[in-house]
Amino acid sequence: MNKPILKSGPVVIGAADFFTRSRARLGFDVPPGLYDPNVIPASGDPGTDKMLEIVAREQPVRPAAVLIAVVDRPEPTILLTQRSAHLNDHACQIAFPGGKIDAIDASPLDAALREAEEEVGLSRDFVEPIGYLDLYGTAFGFRILPTVAKVRPGFELIINHSEVDDAFEVPLSFLMNPVNHQVHSKEFRGMERFYYAMPFAERYIWGATAGMLRVLYERIYSS
Repeated sequence: MNKPILKSGPVVIGAADFFTRSRARLGFDVPPGLYDPNVIPASGDPGTDKMLEIVAREQPVRPAAVLIAVVDRPEPTILLTQRSAHLNDHACQIAFPGGKIDAIDASPLDAALREAEEEVGLSRDFVEPIGYLDLYGTAFGFRILPTVAKVRPGFELIINHSEVDDAFEVPLSFLMNPVNHQVHSKEFRGMERFYYAMPFAERYIWGATAGMLRVLYERIYSS
């Protein structure tokens, strides 16, 4: 299956409008489900949610945080990474900077900022946090709380190749256009799983990353 989803029309994406909408619709209240083992967070996709129910019976669903870094350029972009090929989990996949929430982290926001510094060298001095997106469950046993942030241009990245192979930017206008939101599928434990994908040039953005981008679109532009 490989088709676009168009639940509403394409939107005109401008930096000022995006940040205004984001500040109005996001906040920093931490959802109880981030740490409550009895809560299985939804992804918005029934297939992924079913997979997470299966995984949750086998292992704890671990709290994690990512940074959705929106770079305030004349044409705004979102900063993404490509995970290193040698990693045990999600090798080579495209992701947001982020990872597990550690005991040393004061908040999910602090975890996201720490991980962005560790993975790609993004200095906190350039980051203006805006608020948390919805809690997102992944089929591989993570409950992720994304932080949306405005990033001032002028930063220099230092790639930590033990974690990521590359960092790159994709236009916000591409990622927030539902014409580019495809649904793909694959088999998992005998059942067909459907997931979002947003192929961009040679980059295959899919799975949880594409799913969270879809949530961002729906939260900022559809509601």
